[in-house]
Amino acid sequence: MVFSIALAGVSIGALTACGGPGGGGPAAENSNTVTIATNIGGEEAAQLEKSWAAWAKDNNITIKLNTDKGFEQRIQSQVQANKTPDLAIFSQPGLLADLAKKKALQPANDEVQAALKKNYPADWQRYGTVDGTVYGVPILATVKGFIWYSPSLFAERGWDVPDTWQGLLDLTAKIQADTSAPPWCAGFSAGAASGWPGTDWIEDVVLRQSGPKVYDDWVENKIPFSDPRIQSAFEETGKILLNPDYVNAGFGGPTSINATGYGDEIAAAFKSGKCVLTHQASFFDTFAQSAGLSVGPDADLWAFPTPGFGADGGKNNAVTGAGDTVAAFNTKAASAKVLAYLASPEWANSRVKLGGVISPNTGLDPDAASSPILKESISVLQNPDITFRFDASDLMPAAVGTTSFLTGITDWIDGGSLSDITKKIDASWPVK
Repeated sequence: MVFSIALAGVSIGALTACGGPGGGGPAAENSNTVTIATNIGGEEAAQLEKSWAAWAKDNNITIKLNTDKGFEQRIQSQVQANKTPDLAIFSQPGLLADLAKKKALQPANDEVQAALKKNYPADWQRYGTVDGTVYGVPILATVKGFIWYSPSLFAERGWDVPDTWQGLLDLTAKIQADTSAPPWCAGFSAGAASGWPGTDWIEDVVLRQSGPKVYDDWVENKIPFSDPRIQSAFEETGKILLNPDYVNAGFGGPTSINATGYGDEIAAAFKSGKCVLTHQASFFDTFAQSAGLSVGPDADLWAFPTPGFGADGGKNNAVTGAGDTVAAFNTKAASAKVLAYLASPEWANSRVKLGGVISPNTGLDPDAASSPILKESISVLQNPDITFRFDASDLMPAAVGTTSFLTGITDWIDGGSLSDITKKIDASWPVK
């Protein structure tokens, strides 16, 4: 599941300062004002506005960013009322696809399609394409599946970074034996979205254990949750998360995971020395730095990708991640011009230089990134030998990806039957 750090804890006042919700109805075709709806708020929204300000001024275009915490529900209501914004930034490709199939979105023009083909890896081009038609451009990205650790502690103890899943399990056992304490911290608490860090675990293991074809078929419900390959991903994850000897460092046993926050609380546990390992996306960098921890290969914290299962160890050959894609609701010239600019390396570099994010645009200079982990993430995204797959829960229908999968993962952590839980998730898929 996608999570916007900047939106967490942002007040309604801060959100409405970005323009407030609503698109105000279809704009005139000759208007040079372009409205963009999004769930991105706070400092991240301010940085978006900075990133295109000079270009917009040079091109005599006014861009109004409208932030709404209820974006996913509101945009669907606006489509029904025919009061859509000019553009929208989607965190969930599944929602973009739903609106495209309803003919609410406009296909990208030739210029945007050319920019997409030139500036983005094939894996990323898929997420704004619906039934062979290009609608959206991916603009921001997050690399998931990092395992965070202390380089100095590893060096002091003689622990090595593993390059296989079994090596990770062996490392976990060794740390526990050496310290007589659980090595792992995990937190799934996230308000209405509680459970999403757990879905990230399962997605990482499905991709690394069974490969991209099985992952893609699972996303499309061609392979159900009750399939042995998906159940195996839960079981492998459970070797860590359900083992009271391995979790939850400083917080309690496995059942404490659902009550523990995934960000600030985990960073504080690293700071206090109680936590040795945690599984989280590149944005954990923000929480670490807020806790007073430096991030880098020789710093307080660093991270390695969740290792794979293949005969070759699956060395960094597949990663999951998430991102944001922008698409248009009309064909007016100014909308198309903004969309083309957002597809360019010039915009990607402008935004990334402001800090906190990365882009899948292959024209992005890694040195533009504001931290070592973001530079590492860019190198992962730009590596043609690494298979990328979007967060599965964000590709699945909302009834599954943001509902039954979330409740299922938390029920599983609480000791529920895996067989019963996966059958219940399978039953929640919408009937076509």
